[in-house]
Amino acid sequence: MTDTLIVGGGTAGCVLAARLSENPDHTVRLLEAGQLWREPGGFPTELLDATRLPVGADAPWLWRYPVTLADDGVAVAGNIVRGKVIGGSGAVNGSYFVRATGADFAAWSRELGSSKIWSFDSVLPTYCRSERDLDFGDQSWHGAAGPIPVRRSANPAPLSEEFATACAAVGFPGVPDLNAVSASDGVGAVPCNIDDGRRVSTASGYLLPALSRPNLTVQDATTVLRLRFRGTRAVGVDVVRDDRTETLWADHIVLSAGAIESAATLLRSGIGNAEHLRALDIPVVHPAPVGAWFTDHPEVGLEYRLDAPERATVPLEYVLELDDIEIRPYTVAFTPGIQRLGVALMRPQSAGALRLRSADPAIPPVIEHRYLAAEHDRTRLRGAVATASEVLHRMSARARTDPMPGTPKTADGWLHANLATSQHLSGTCRMGQANDERAVVDELCRVHGVAGLSVIDLSVVPVPLSRGPQATTVMIAENVAEFRSRG
Repeated sequence: MTDTLIVGGGTAGCVLAARLSENPDHTVRLLEAGQLWREPGGFPTELLDATRLPVGADAPWLWRYPVTLADDGVAVAGNIVRGKVIGGSGAVNGSYFVRATGADFAAWSRELGSSKIWSFDSVLPTYCRSERDLDFGDQSWHGAAGPIPVRRSANPAPLSEEFATACAAVGFPGVPDLNAVSASDGVGAVPCNIDDGRRVSTASGYLLPALSRPNLTVQDATTVLRLRFRGTRAVGVDVVRDDRTETLWADHIVLSAGAIESAATLLRSGIGNAEHLRALDIPVVHPAPVGAWFTDHPEVGLEYRLDAPERATVPLEYVLELDDIEIRPYTVAFTPGIQRLGVALMRPQSAGALRLRSADPAIPPVIEHRYLAAEHDRTRLRGAVATASEVLHRMSARARTDPMPGTPKTADGWLHANLATSQHLSGTCRMGQANDERAVVDELCRVHGVAGLSVIDLSVVPVPLSRGPQATTVMIAENVAEFRSRG
């Protein structure tokens, strides 16, 4: 029997497998639905090249999900993707590697009753342990020897330089290090998990160097159907591989399949809203608010043209941080010849919901973001779009998006018409105390009400994060692995 069985070889799962298998007496099995390559050079070029977003319609390494972004009488539909490959979404994303803020962790700790485990002071050493910062590694708030290289563009593309110059002209200060302990609002270069132009996911940074360990088994191309329970104790996982179904047994099971698939696996296994589960003929193991509360960062896109030479680079070299607003000048032209300035709300008050359509794992769940439901969110985005429009004006850009109307009612309709998502979904298996009606896991990520089962990935985050999630997902796995190694 395996000591720890990890479902999902994505950003968190690779970290956990590497860290937990450092103990030679502890056996670890990692399951991944996508493909595994055992050498960094074996990865396809599209996954290695940090200047590309390998998320096209024919990409074989993606989960794809239809979603409803908002519905004010007219539904705003969309589609999101997640990495279905070793390394998960960190193997296919834009390599943005910015830490969450001290304010985020203060809010996180308050949700847990002032827990010290998730205070900023407690997680800072964990952030440092994960990184090899190639620009600021000599600073006390950074790491210089971790598995993930972190670098900022030293020679930004002309578009990025135009954006930074325009932000300064509007009056926003420059921020040398967005990952500094005291980083303030302003414009700064994006820390990226790249090295020599290559995207470095936790697969290549953490997992591949550990593959030779005899106590670590990694099994790819494996679909997880459901968990097995003995009473309320998780004891195994039903999987399909090579058209053959089998059950893998373990002393402890960890779901690290991401905020969508971890939640869906719990639901298929009988942990969730009892009424919904019974309607799908799923036996209820334990009632829990799985999928009942999640957040994501709504994003409004402003399209424009700019006479600036193009150069292959990471999709996002600079950002403007304004408290709970992030303005993003994408270097990737999602439409040929057209640039996009993303305006994202990072601490929305609106929350979404996820539920199953079917007990069949091949059928994607219902995902309703419910963006813009809160007046606070609409107000903040209206103001942020006005700020972004001023920056575009200073860039001498030619706007292609119609200007936002002046009155709040018509402006809200404009926001819906231009609405998109940052694809940072989190909180489907929310962390909290046992008496918290929204909580699924405790402060060490153990599922309430059952034994032998944890969720360790972005699913557990109990508050919206003010920055993109990749660096924090690595930190979560590192932090819990450290506590587990202490016994």
